[in-house]
Amino acid sequence: MNSMNSMISDIKAALSPLETSEPAFRQIAAVVKPDGIHGALAYLKNKGFTQLCILTCIDWIEDSQFELVYILFSWTDGIHIQLRARIDREKPFFTTVTDIFPGARYYEREVHEFFGVEFCGNEDLYKPLFLELWDDIPPLRKDFDPQAYSDSKFPMRENANEFLSMTGGGDDE
Repeated sequence: MNSMNSMISDIKAALSPLETSEPAFRQIAAVVKPDGIHGALAYLKNKGFTQLCILTCIDWIEDSQFELVYILFSWTDGIHIQLRARIDREKPFFTTVTDIFPGARYYEREVHEFFGVEFCGNEDLYKPLFLELWDDIPPLRKDFDPQAYSDSKFPMRENANEFLSMTGGGDDE
């Protein structure tokens, strides 16, 4: 049995994932229940997956869910593991994983700013990371309307025809 098959067997036995797959070379994906993320991350970290490469989020607006995606890397085996769990979109609360991966606090802040997921226990969650003075719904949610936001924040400007003709642009040519 090769190391990937062995790793997948170990993950299935230890984590009871809802689904597993190999999306690409030396990559494993596992879907777990939300209450299984912390145990899965701790287990994988103890198995050598010591690098949390990223935490991101996918907005499944049709299903009224967010999918949290944690990508881990093992420097020993050269394998990436993608760990996914879906949470309620209308009440997007999740417990921080900073006790397992302290650097997750920045990823959690980013997911909070761009999707609105609240990570309970992350003391830095409300410090603006990118969106200072933002006053609308999080901008990466699929129900965010960038045109409406721009129209409400930035006045329309008329283009001066004489400027266009001076630069070689416009309808005169």
